[in-house]
Amino acid sequence: MTITAFDALACPLDGAALQRESGSWRCASGHNFDVARQGYVHLLPVQKKRSLDPGDSKVMVAARQRFLEAGYYQPIAEAVSRATLDDAPASTTLSCLDAGCGEGYYLRQLAWAAGDERSLALLGLDISKWAVLAAAREDKRPSWVVGSNANLPVLPGSLDRILCLFGFPVYPEFGRVLKPGGKLIQVDAGQDHLRELREIIYPEIRSESKKVTPAPEGFRRVASEDVRFSLHLAGAEPIADLLAMTPHFYRANAEGRERAAALNSLSLTVDVCLHTFERVAEGD
Repeated sequence: MTITAFDALACPLDGAALQRESGSWRCASGHNFDVARQGYVHLLPVQKKRSLDPGDSKVMVAARQRFLEAGYYQPIAEAVSRATLDDAPASTTLSCLDAGCGEGYYLRQLAWAAGDERSLALLGLDISKWAVLAAAREDKRPSWVVGSNANLPVLPGSLDRILCLFGFPVYPEFGRVLKPGGKLIQVDAGQDHLRELREIIYPEIRSESKKVTPAPEGFRRVASEDVRFSLHLAGAEPIADLLAMTPHFYRANAEGRERAAALNSLSLTVDVCLHTFERVAEGD
């Protein structure tokens, strides 16, 4: 197995190709982006930010890192890795972006799953500098970038795979940077996902039928897979970490968060749907 850094990066200001020059990335127009000592590069221009410190906070990132490294979502990681590597030729290097990579757990799992027969060129991107910093500290091999899915700093048609896991897909951008025949692996929460936790923190929860995500424009559906399993959390810390790493922490009122904080154990349903979409060539 060979894990390398994906290097077909684009300037976030003018879209030109970036070239690595010692400790920075530079485009032909002279825009320069320094590589932090931890190994990541910041490609989110200030004019593209909606806040001073967008994305997950340092506390949220630490909670997610503890929870995921404990293996609670391992079945999801395994399903994502299978879908990503499916039909990938062993003789070529597969270029893969995790769009909303967080602290890099799923890319690290993918690298492990690739084994000795496949080579991967990996890029992890997140709008949270704290997430990217944590990812870069864990694994120096991929490229790690602070950036936005709405303006991916990636050259057109340069990726074989994109992962978007519990994230914010921007399909026109995904279509722009994927090669024809490249695949988008998308994971969305199902109707029963963490239902037991939601029943505790909210006064009431809506019961909706599971919606089938339509294929985005420029893509065709290849496969869909439900990943469903039970999970038991023993102790207050993993329960607190799970709540902190989800949007429910901010959506719940103070009373709901207090009810969750009082728990010492919790049995949960994990219910997600994994969609695989293929980028179709123009005219197909």
